[in-house]
Amino acid sequence: MTATDSPFGYLLVHFIEDPDGYAEKIYMDLSDGDNPRRWIPLNDGKPILTSTIGTTGVRDPHIIRNPQTGTWYVIATDLRVFGGDNAGWFEWTRHASTNLIIWESDDLVHWSEPRMLDVSRKPDDTHLELGMAWACECLWVPDYYPEGHEGGRGAFVMYWSSTIFNDDDPDHTDDGVYCTVLWGATTDFTQQTYEYGGVFIDTGGDSIDTTMVQRPLPDGVVRTYCITKDNSFGNGIWMDSTDARRWWEPDAQWTCVQKHIGAGYVPDGNPEGVEGPAVFANHHNDGSDADEWYLFVDVIPSIGYQPMRSNNLDSGFVPLDSPDYYLSEHTKHGGVTSLAKEEYDRIASEYGLQ
Repeated sequence: MTATDSPFGYLLVHFIEDPDGYAEKIYMDLSDGDNPRRWIPLNDGKPILTSTIGTTGVRDPHIIRNPQTGTWYVIATDLRVFGGDNAGWFEWTRHASTNLIIWESDDLVHWSEPRMLDVSRKPDDTHLELGMAWACECLWVPDYYPEGHEGGRGAFVMYWSSTIFNDDDPDHTDDGVYCTVLWGATTDFTQQTYEYGGVFIDTGGDSIDTTMVQRPLPDGVVRTYCITKDNSFGNGIWMDSTDARRWWEPDAQWTCVQKHIGAGYVPDGNPEGVEGPAVFANHHNDGSDADEWYLFVDVIPSIGYQPMRSNNLDSGFVPLDSPDYYLSEHTKHGGVTSLAKEEYDRIASEYGLQ
């Protein structure tokens, strides 16, 4: 049996907002059985993974599995806001780390030591002039490489936010830069297989925190949905869609589906008051009208994730109105993955939940 058989349960990776402590670490919550609306903190709410490298702070984690090797990866931003260098957000967009912090595991219980992947490094060992690398996520693309490619055709297409400076501005003094979403590819999140791709999203203003999900259509097309936070033009969190097979390439045509997603959770309704979206599918989706998707939106500065749902991604998301919902307060920007029953049971047993 493979890890895609017998789906049961979900795993959430995240960090915690705690200005008075050092909580920029990796926490994990397990769904209450197969219910994606109720979440149980693992390890009694203490961190599962910590970083001793780079800034020693990790934020915005994402979790994904390589379907060819079975290896799981947690990818996180290398940034410590609380108790770090206290440079401030303006400075962190210009002179912060361009490394991602990576952990890997074969069983979701035993994890490697953290390592770095520098997304600014080019194949000739020169570097792009990037101000930072934030909130990297990825999708697995089974036919990314052409037929006959050594090592197989599949790869992760990664996307993250960076400011880009000209090569003749190594001190990053240009005040006209803004956050764009870049892309690259890798098979295992090592420097050896990483390839920088280029610009993915450029609105002419700040765009951060992209999360994505895909939905197969009856005609064999896979529709890709891209959800991103706009910090310049009042759109808040917005969602686009495309049917382009190679959705990361510049000729892909995107259609706006929804803007101001999650703004109703902000006390004054300001769409800029939510960020860090994390989207995932109910793993029992079968193409029927009962299909369901969830989206967590991070109400800032400290409230944390609030839930939204959709039965039709082409109509957008609405707030989840469910007395059954539970997620610990201050749970911040992370990612969710679907589990196999054997994986759920292994995690639950490791942390004394069964």
